[in-house]
Amino acid sequence: MYAIFADGGRQYKVEEGQELEVDYRELAKGDELTFDRVLAIGGDGSVKLGTPQVDGGSVSAEVLGVSFGDKLTVQKFRRRKNSRRRTGHRQMHTRVRINKINS
Repeated sequence: MYAIFADGGRQYKVEEGQELEVDYRELAKGDELTFDRVLAIGGDGSVKLGTPQVDGGSVSAEVLGVSFGDKLTVQKFRRRKNSRRRTGHRQMHTRVRINKINS
């Protein structure tokens, strides 16, 4: 069984037991997280599509912890002004494991 849900402007296709990274939330390790914007639920040869969301559909997940994305280097350069700036950025993510898909 799989589900497609929307979170943070992105759509994720998940199955039970799968681990993924979503936008950072200030939650402790082991907390329960529920995604209510389920767009489709499928499996066993049938698909249940929402218009735009599936009624009563939700995906529950367990928080595994915080992770960081790849480091991005940002450079600003203005020619002929001896002006240069170099900074870096690492985006924070919350790592979750999908426990149950409710239809």
